[in-house]
Amino acid sequence: MASGSKVWSVMSLAAALGAAAITKKALDQSWRVTTGKNPPANPADPDVDLWEAVMWAAVSGTAIAVARMLAARKAANYYAQSTGHLPPGLQKDGQDADKAEAQTP
Repeated sequence: MASGSKVWSVMSLAAALGAAAITKKALDQSWRVTTGKNPPANPADPDVDLWEAVMWAAVSGTAIAVARMLAARKAANYYAQSTGHLPPGLQKDGQDADKAEAQTP
């Protein structure tokens, strides 16, 4: 199991880093096209307009979090198909409707 855990750790890390890097590059380009300016390097800098800092933080944070989640799901599916079981630390969450009804008292 330790070997599977290491494989999953590497897979999930690579997926998360790759997704974040690709999304950041796409966001930077989209920001330039939309605003005509480079995205703020440090939104906390007082020289950056407040609206720009808030918008950049909201857009980039949301997009990168969603990309990382999608990449992690894809990696978990690949791992499960390759090994026949979910990665260590992941389990079914019981959101299936028929299982939810059976669990309610």
